[in-house]
Parts: sequence; structure tokens; C-alpha cells
Amino acid sequence: MPLSALNERPAGRAKQLAGRLCLDFANLVGGWTDVALPREDRLNAYADLLAWSWRARLLDDAAAARLGREADQRPREAAAVLERARRLRGAIHAVAWHFERGRPQRAVDLETLAAEVHIARDRQRLEPAAGRLEWRTAGNRRALDATLWPVALSAESYFTGADLTRLHSCPGEACGWHFEDVTRNRSRQWCDMADCGNAAKVRRFRSRQRSGGRRGR
Repeated sequence: MPLSALNERPAGRAKQLAGRLCLDFANLVGGWTDVALPREDRLNAYADLLAWSWRARLLDDAAAARLGREADQRPREAAAVLERARRLRGAIHAVAWHFERGRPQRAVDLETLAAEVHIARDRQRLEPAAGRLEWRTAGNRRALDATLWPVALSAESYFTGADLTRLHSCPGEACGWHFEDVTRNRSRQWCDMADCGNAAKVRRFRSRQRSGGRRGR
């Protein structure tokens, strides 16, 4: 697939607004209407996963082109990776959804996330780096699921170590995108003030206009 085509796919133009890689991945839909109901799915082909990963800078141009060629040669494996990606996305969304609402987690979501974390960890190697040691992912350059590893590890790090009282979902109409509010006074309300925030302002303005018009009759 030409690299120019990646940017033409909706997944390749997805906004990166959540503050965490795993939450941006969960937001790879037009919106969430419930714990498991995505609106306008943007993961419909392996190319969409490539496009998003390229957009999120998990892949450089060469890696994206290489995996695109590999997927063309191994379509069944690419389809299986796409299905794993969709399950992982759904699990991250559901875990975030339950945490925000203070509800018990579902076993199926935790099992899905744990399975992907296990795969990602198995690809890590402890290596020296600037006077210390750090974990680095050492994967096969032909591994079609390589883009899932950093997403799974991001989710593990976030859900086990972050301040989840700062986890929110956008109240915009048919949105539900997740984000981490890192403002000092915890004032962030929208996924994007220029998008959902502005739309809400317009709706309030029109509602006031209609109310004023009725009172003037």
C-alpha cells in the first residue's frame, strides 16, 4: 500500500487527544454509545491498523510499507491480527468505561487485555541504555501484530499505575471518547474543545435562541 494511502483512511487521520496511547487506540471509532457499542468503526481492515499506527508514530514509513507488503502476502494472518486489535480496543474501552463509573470489571475484558500484555511482554528484552537498563521491544520485522504490543503495554501501565480519578469520557453527543485530564484544577471536560466543546456551545446558544423566541411571542 502506498504511504499516501494511509493518510487517506479515517484511521490515518484519527485525532490523538487522549493523553495515553491506549486511550487513543480505544478512541479509534466515531464514538462510543455504550460499554460495547462503537459508532462508525474505523478498524475495518488491516490497512486501518497500519494507518493508525503510522499516525501514532509506532511505525515509520519503511516499517509501515514493509508490514503492508507482508499483510498482502499473508491475508489470513492479517485478518486474525485485525480481529485481535478490535478485541483489544473493545477491552480497553470497557475497562476504562467501568473504572470511570465505579463498576465491577468484566472478566472477558481483563482476560483479553492480559493475553495481549503477555504477548507483548514476551517480545521485550532487558538491554543496557545510557548507564542503566531498560525494557525494549525486540520483535520480528515481519510480525503483523507488532503494532499491538505498545498499545497493550500502555494499557497495562495506565490501568495499574495511573491516577484513574483523572480518567474521563467525553460527554459530547454520541462521542464517549476517553481522555486523561492532566489539568491542575481537573477542569478538562471535552475530548476536544474545538470539536465536541464547540458543538455543545452551539447547541446551548440555539436552545437559548429558541427559548427567547418563545418568550417573545
